[in-house]
Amino acid sequence: MSFTAIDTWWWPYVFILIAGWLATDLWRFLGVYFGGRLSDESELLVLVRCIATALVAAVIANLIIFPSGALAATPLLLRIGAGLAGFAAYLAVGKRVLVGIVAGEMVLGAGMFINHAL
Repeated sequence: MSFTAIDTWWWPYVFILIAGWLATDLWRFLGVYFGGRLSDESELLVLVRCIATALVAAVIANLIIFPSGALAATPLLLRIGAGLAGFAAYLAVGKRVLVGIVAGEMVLGAGMFINHAL
């Protein structure tokens, strides 16, 4: 069975839905199945959390250093400052992610407004 196996208007959509489900949900089900047997303090789970955290940090750093769209028009120091302000707010209020995100966005938005006004 392939993407071009059936010549109807709806087949590409069904193919993408099935392929997308298999590519993501299969791994989720396996993670739930095997993850229930692991201790929260196991070395494997600590490693997985470390890798996941590193990947998120890398994506955020990539967005700050090499932005696209409207963010690319902002100065690098503003982007770094907004990231640092968000992280400081996150730590200051007891590691609440939403507060860190909102604080970083507020600093970035204010900086973009001031930069545009000048």
